[in-house]
Amino acid sequence: MTSAITKILIANRGEIACRIIRTAKKMGIGTVAVYSDADVDALHVALADESIHIGPSAASQSYLVPEIIIAAAHMSGADAIHPGYGFLSENPEFAEMCEKQKLTFIGPSAKSMRAMALKGAAKALMIEAGVPVVPGYHGDDQADDVLQKAADAIGYPVLIKAVAGGGGKGMRTVLSAKNFVSSLNAARREGQNSFGNSNVLIEKLIQKPRHIEVQVFGDSFGGAVHLFERDCSLQRRHQKVIEEAPAPGLSMAQRREMGDAAVRAAKAINYCGAGTIEFIVDVANGIENAAFYFMEMNTRLQVEHPVTEMITGTDLVEWQITVANGQALPLTQDQITLKGHAVEVRLYAEDPYNDFLPATGVLETFDIPNMDSTRLESGVMAGDSISIHYDPMIAKLVAYGPTRSAAIANLKTMVTKSAITGLTTNRDFLIACLSHGEFLSGDVDTGFIGRNQDVLIIEHRVNERERALASLAILANREEHSVAAAALSDEPDSPWGYADNFMMNIPSTETLLFKDHDNGDISVFTTHENGAVSLLEGDIEHIATINDYDAGWLSVNLDGHSFSYFAVVHESSVTLVLADKTMTIQRHALRLDSGEDADGPGQIIAPMPGKILQVMVKNGDTVAKGDALLVMEAMKMEQTITAPCGGIICDLSLNVNDQVNDGQILLNITQEDE
Repeated sequence: MTSAITKILIANRGEIACRIIRTAKKMGIGTVAVYSDADVDALHVALADESIHIGPSAASQSYLVPEIIIAAAHMSGADAIHPGYGFLSENPEFAEMCEKQKLTFIGPSAKSMRAMALKGAAKALMIEAGVPVVPGYHGDDQADDVLQKAADAIGYPVLIKAVAGGGGKGMRTVLSAKNFVSSLNAARREGQNSFGNSNVLIEKLIQKPRHIEVQVFGDSFGGAVHLFERDCSLQRRHQKVIEEAPAPGLSMAQRREMGDAAVRAAKAINYCGAGTIEFIVDVANGIENAAFYFMEMNTRLQVEHPVTEMITGTDLVEWQITVANGQALPLTQDQITLKGHAVEVRLYAEDPYNDFLPATGVLETFDIPNMDSTRLESGVMAGDSISIHYDPMIAKLVAYGPTRSAAIANLKTMVTKSAITGLTTNRDFLIACLSHGEFLSGDVDTGFIGRNQDVLIIEHRVNERERALASLAILANREEHSVAAAALSDEPDSPWGYADNFMMNIPSTETLLFKDHDNGDISVFTTHENGAVSLLEGDIEHIATINDYDAGWLSVNLDGHSFSYFAVVHESSVTLVLADKTMTIQRHALRLDSGEDADGPGQIIAPMPGKILQVMVKNGDTVAKGDALLVMEAMKMEQTITAPCGGIICDLSLNVNDQVNDGQILLNITQEDE
């Protein structure tokens, strides 16, 4: 048995670092945070007992450097390292370094990691253990013609997957033989860039799959259990969006069969610690008696572990520390029970209306309600920056209920009552997913989002009712500032001390001007008298009262309907956070950056900071609308930039590996008659 852990260095950042710190403190164990230049003021740094600076903002020069992490552990006197997930969590060389440096690595052995790191070898091992796998090619011969012939023999559609991949990176769907080589090259390139390994495997594509994974745990005495399953089928580009436990529609017999297979997989590699066996389930004919196949094993704690904790009443981080301490698993399989249902959504800084491009900026507002049966996992606060350097996930919002419908209702309430402003997020998209009939019925598969994108992503045009709500926010905000200013004046009770359009014996009136996407400037004429507000836009009038205004939250009655919403008021805009949508309404104001000289359709601008991976054109080339021009990597995602119009390429001076800034002009497309 190893000596008891007394101090843990968390080799990670953000919400998972905060999560580990909470459990360590509960167990009376000291904590050490590490941070890069970008994370000097991060929440995980503030929560830890100690913190150590480890280098520049780029993860490749800080969080991903094993030697720096080991040195920080020794400097702090930590006797254990918890890698969280991502970064070094599945790096067997790092686990070995910890062992050699007499540091307890809170995770599986390097040998177990290596057994599951390469998907082809892992599948061969699973076949030996009696775990079903998807038909495919997992061989070492990586010649183009060998892979092409294998795909032809399996039959299209097929899936190309980087053998060292994860999170959807290095993965391409191929529908026909003619697209195989180009997709192969893209998968290889992404695999090399993300994991330092360009090898791939080929699998038969299950056309209506569900992604169901089983949480497993092993100890150093050969014990292994499962803690039931999670359904992670709601995905976009193989990135999970909504996770839930248990999987809807799965029978107890299927649950036992899948759980037993997962435990066999863990025992086949003498697994010790937290891990996840991921299965793909073919639901083309429904979930009942559906076949399931091993996909891969994640040899670490998963992002979505909170839903498992909520239905089993466990703390999986505490289990990790217990097992790393050389102790047996806290519970036997018979003692692990499933109760109720839990659902989790991942709140991202990304723009659903612009192909989900990651967003950067400052979280002006981060207001998440603290409700019964809900849980917030986050590593940020209002005022924090979401930067290019790390994953754009802001938080995980989790809810529990005695039934699936109750859990979803609790989570939807939590999300709709959340206000996040300052940058673009997927909040509204998550609400649409949680409200969709297919999801509510449990009829989910990995194609759900793509199939329903037209109704899940609807770009909203501001209407007159929403301008009325913006006007009420402006009036309430001004009233608050007027009261504050009057309180500081020589005569705080005098109406002349208020900057609120007060006039003797007549109602207070004001015209508020807004900019509209389709109709230009629009005025809303407001009349405020005896607590009631009239808002007149053209010939449409709304009658309202403002019942309360507190820290941006308004409680109003508009045309007989009482409700609450959130608003951020600026001189040039008002951002509204309503129950189902977030929008920014531009106010009419003198602005030097009003966009009168906006870029033309042929000017290609970087949508965000990133690195150029591929340049497909050169100056003088003629392109058509939709042609691929550049491949750019930003925030761990690869984006292909296409031509918005036809014409001739000019002003291109980019090379592979060039770093570009948000808004930088990349090239121009001129029209042939210019």
